[in-house]
Amino acid sequence: MLKTLSVRNFALVDALEIHFGPGLTVVTGESGAGKSILLGALGLVLGERASTDMIRPGTSRAEVNAEFDLSAISSLREGLQALELDDPDQPNRALVRRVVSEDGRSRAFLNGSPVTLQVLRELTGNLIDVHGQHENQRLAEPETQLSLLDDFGVDSGDLSACRDAFRAWKSALARLDALQQSVSSQEDRASLLSYQLEELSQENPRAGEFEQIESSHKRLTQAQHLKDIVSRTQSEIDESTVFGHALRQLERIDDDHPALNAARDALSAIVDLSSDVLRELRDYEDTLDGDPKALEFMEERLAALHTLARKHRVEPERLPELMAQLQAELDGLSTDRSTLAELAAAAAVQEAEYRKRAARISRQRRAAADRFASGVSECMNTLGIQGGALVLNFEDRESEHGLEGVEFYCITNPKYPPASLARIASGGERSRISLAIQIVAARSSQLPSLILDEADVGVGGTTADVVGRLLRALAGHTQVICVTHAPQVAALGQHHLRVHKGSEQDTRIQQLDHDHRVDELARMLAGSGITDKSRDYARTLLAEAADAVPLAT
Repeated sequence: MLKTLSVRNFALVDALEIHFGPGLTVVTGESGAGKSILLGALGLVLGERASTDMIRPGTSRAEVNAEFDLSAISSLREGLQALELDDPDQPNRALVRRVVSEDGRSRAFLNGSPVTLQVLRELTGNLIDVHGQHENQRLAEPETQLSLLDDFGVDSGDLSACRDAFRAWKSALARLDALQQSVSSQEDRASLLSYQLEELSQENPRAGEFEQIESSHKRLTQAQHLKDIVSRTQSEIDESTVFGHALRQLERIDDDHPALNAARDALSAIVDLSSDVLRELRDYEDTLDGDPKALEFMEERLAALHTLARKHRVEPERLPELMAQLQAELDGLSTDRSTLAELAAAAAVQEAEYRKRAARISRQRRAAADRFASGVSECMNTLGIQGGALVLNFEDRESEHGLEGVEFYCITNPKYPPASLARIASGGERSRISLAIQIVAARSSQLPSLILDEADVGVGGTTADVVGRLLRALAGHTQVICVTHAPQVAALGQHHLRVHKGSEQDTRIQQLDHDHRVDELARMLAGSGITDKSRDYARTLLAEAADAVPLAT
């Protein structure tokens, strides 16, 4: 249970230290006194988001500390030990500290060790159940209604196992779908690659082929022009006899002078080179006598290669390289469908596991539904809704929570059919129905503390007394902290805290003794004009509360 709450520089609070005991604690005070600050501070240690608005003006940081007694929650003690967050000297104690700095950042500590907000929420979520002023609205949500029924009558271990099985099944389906898409994509790609390779293979471009054909084609298309040039060149070389005549003249000179011999050798080489040139030109000229069919073939081949290159958006000379790349990609694709079959089988196993666990939960829900509805119906009648009843309607809704959803329908007048909780017209009826649901749900809750923020709003008089006695009975096995404006409820509290503003408008909280309780109840009964008569009535309420027998919850 919650033992102490220490608040410093939080909102309008300078410094507070509040001690809580077992049983029913009531919190009262005038509107605007700061009761919501107490709940805000509790929310902070439970892991809610922090903001700089929480820091008292003129200070640099806000700090909230809470001490919890874990004697009744062995699972939480073991969880702290597993995370090495326990206090070896006092294993039944959990100290939670939250600090908010003026830069907007916050830090959380558990038994002196820093923890993340996620860890803080997970751990403190097993300590306190807070029902705020807007609980009526939240209770109209199907998810909340299902959660209340499950908390009442479904094994939490089965719920956890079902949730894990559902997530494992959906994860397996996601992997299967991803692989199916991948295989389908690969098969589509393989089909395209095969088509492209078949198309390329029909032309079968070879390395260097395009360049060779293009060169030969260029030569053949210019054959006549080239032949004219070669013919003129040959004629000019044939007609140029000056080097041969000069060589013959020099050979007639009878002199072995080295310079003359060198000149004769040079001229002889020129004459030989001229013969070589003529021979090469005749050979080249022979190649220019091309076959028209060969030229036609070249033109067709070049046209085919150009068309293929345009289609594949590459240069014609890169077609062989493209073929090699496409073939390598095709060879590297893996479209093995055996893995698909394995994943499909695994998903089927996970689905069967989920459905088995979900069916177990469904049986528990159906069994708990009648008991839950009967308990709430009885409580509704106790709270003054004569003939009132709760009806639970199930509908198929597959999720991690099981195979169905639930919606609460209420009967407030036996003459009319059941209506959904959200459509109950009377605000007072809606408040009492919500309170009845909370009380019945809390009786089987494993949480050691229940905080109700004006859960009795809209009720008064005899009904308020009934509410107080129901809460008193509930507090027999769960610590209940109730913020209330009803004096009948406040009188039944075993501990009474009063929230008020100090001389400097600071929020203060006072533990009331008997005499101060009389004054506070008198204020709640008569407002600011406290009289001896209102004090007498307050004493009567306290006396009746002391003798009152708590109603069975």
